[in-house]
Amino acid sequence: MNAASLPETGTLMDAFFSRDSSYDGVFYTGVRTTGIFCRPSCPARKPKPENIEFFRTARDAMFAGYRACQRCHPLEVPGETPAWLGELIEAVDADPARRWTDEDLRALGVHPDRVRRWFKAHHGMTFHAYARARRLGTALERIREGDRVVSAALDHGYESLSGFNAAVRGLIGASPTASGKVATVILRRVTTPLGPMLAGAVGTKVCFLEFADRRMLERQLKTLALRLQCRFLPGNAPALDVLSEQLDAYFAGRLQRFNVPLQAPGTEFQRAVWDRLLEIPYGETRSYADIAQVLGQPTATRAVARANGANRVAILIPCHRVIGKNGSLTGYGGSLWRKQRLLELEQG
Repeated sequence: MNAASLPETGTLMDAFFSRDSSYDGVFYTGVRTTGIFCRPSCPARKPKPENIEFFRTARDAMFAGYRACQRCHPLEVPGETPAWLGELIEAVDADPARRWTDEDLRALGVHPDRVRRWFKAHHGMTFHAYARARRLGTALERIREGDRVVSAALDHGYESLSGFNAAVRGLIGASPTASGKVATVILRRVTTPLGPMLAGAVGTKVCFLEFADRRMLERQLKTLALRLQCRFLPGNAPALDVLSEQLDAYFAGRLQRFNVPLQAPGTEFQRAVWDRLLEIPYGETRSYADIAQVLGQPTATRAVARANGANRVAILIPCHRVIGKNGSLTGYGGSLWRKQRLLELEQG
């Protein structure tokens, strides 16, 4: 959701600290010190202004690493909340690492389709996306709290990454905590109007930028670990400060070209495709066939599409500017609605 759809910060602050219930559903507030997000009317003790951030949807708050408040129940809809919802949310909170199946839902006495429709209608995501957000949110919360090894943080409460630590050992032949012979990628969460992203830098170069709710996030991290022979650590780096500033300027319409240095390891063909993406002017698009033609391989359209999808530095290497030959948006790892928003932003 575009941040422009939120009221101005002063209005948000006033509504939150006055517990104005008329703003319930308009925005949600994340409290950095507790890792909890609330509705504006929450009766809990209010935190200091510098410790809060605002979100347009509960979905955005969850993928930013926050869990629902147990006092104001921001996932519930007054007057429309079914009886089964509370029990289901409690079950997810009790075991955030669990990967839910349709059979698990039936065991609780609810039909999977009913659950999916309710979450989709009220929160813009399916129940399985909610459970995935809860897992990923727990991991990001650990990163924000300063876990020393990000692979361990991701392993906590996010079962699809539970083998990541062992996988890195297998890929690079060393523990992610080992020092010396492996490169270090500093990971940090950055916020954008389209949702939180996970950014990574190695030395002075940005090597990773993906939306936190991307389905293939763990695969992209594992591929990067293989390519760079690296370990992951949470923290901050000058390159990530520059990246954050440039992303803010980009989404505000003040920046058309990023100049933060990049490191994007890949196959020779992938790098050739990514170089062509960097040549697509701001506000313009190209088709996969166009890229293949420029590469001198007109029959390699599908290979170009695969290389486009393998890009691990979203927005900066503008894979969102590549569309189908008929003008359709086609695939995008960060979801098609984001691809549409990015193109709208660049095309004014």
